[in-house]
Amino acid sequence: MRTDDSANADPSERHPSVATFLAEGQFGPDSIDAFLAANAFPLTSPGTATFAWRGTADRVELLRWIHAGVERNSFAQVPNTDLWLLTLPVEDGGRFEYKLAVHDGDGEHWVLDPLNPARAGDPFGENSVCRTWGYRPPVWSTPLGAPEGTVETLAVDSETFGRTRHERAYLPAGYDADAPYPLVIIHDGDDFDTYASLKTSLDNLIDWGDIPPLVAVLIQTKDRMGEYARARDHARYVVNELLPAITARYRISTDAANRVLLGASLGAVASLATAFRYPGIFGGLILKSGTFILDDRALEQRQHPVFHQIARLVRALRRTPPIPGTRAFVSTGELEGLADENRALASFLRSHGVEVLFKSTWDGHHWHNWRDQLRDGLMWVLRRPDTEG
Repeated sequence: MRTDDSANADPSERHPSVATFLAEGQFGPDSIDAFLAANAFPLTSPGTATFAWRGTADRVELLRWIHAGVERNSFAQVPNTDLWLLTLPVEDGGRFEYKLAVHDGDGEHWVLDPLNPARAGDPFGENSVCRTWGYRPPVWSTPLGAPEGTVETLAVDSETFGRTRHERAYLPAGYDADAPYPLVIIHDGDDFDTYASLKTSLDNLIDWGDIPPLVAVLIQTKDRMGEYARARDHARYVVNELLPAITARYRISTDAANRVLLGASLGAVASLATAFRYPGIFGGLILKSGTFILDDRALEQRQHPVFHQIARLVRALRRTPPIPGTRAFVSTGELEGLADENRALASFLRSHGVEVLFKSTWDGHHWHNWRDQLRDGLMWVLRRPDTEG
């Protein structure tokens, strides 16, 4: 954990609007009102982002969930006012999620930034979002009037898990049961749809011709930590129970190159484990921010049992034969604590005969990061040699 008094940065690093406001020295309530009304926070300029908070407090901090922990950066109070300012060094073209910690006589309170309307959700709630200089959300993740696909429930009788599971299937607009479609199985698919604009993105990317019309099956489990990390039962379910249910109901390509597993975090672990345990079934992998441990020394910093389970899985994968004919898109965020592990994963896959595209962004372990990488991942794994330029 690190604490910075970054609001006291060199004046040359401050946003021009902040520098002008502070230089004028007019800190009455009306001047502060006008300053806040005239600017959209956080204020971004190349290399910096400036945050503001107004209110009575003993201390105000910005909290970022980065580098596998919580980083705290302290605001500085403008003397004799209730205005607090913080300037952070940032990378251009990126984003991060945060909350404010407001300290008073009643303790510490975590709140969303009231001056910033940008939000991002996840299963635990919402965060405020800082979009640094030059970042724009992908236009294809917003409704554009593209023909809409449909989503329906797919019941799967599972002996592996001893119950009927209800997954969901996305069918592209104009689905034709006589035409074979590529298949993408998406781990945590409901969450991808809720927090990462999955259906809207697929509609747009198909309409633009960036990806072919495809069938996407959205897996959702209530036991991610157990099912995905242990992987063996999950892989058996996907290949021996889910896949037959899909092919019995929909017209799916028989070409492994057109069958893809996609997952983020532990979903990436489940995707990779399934592909290695059943080689030749899936020819495409999209692995985002995978929770992988390829260096046993890293386990000293990762005490949760799930990391030790994953480390054992990776050791087993190292002993498996190469899986040529497979394409993998591996991505990470530089602000998460898994960037080095995913670089190592890309190298490991290449050593096993996999054709790999690796991409990194200045972002964290968040759903909007995984949303932003969806187009590149799908275009890479579904691109065939006869279409490459």
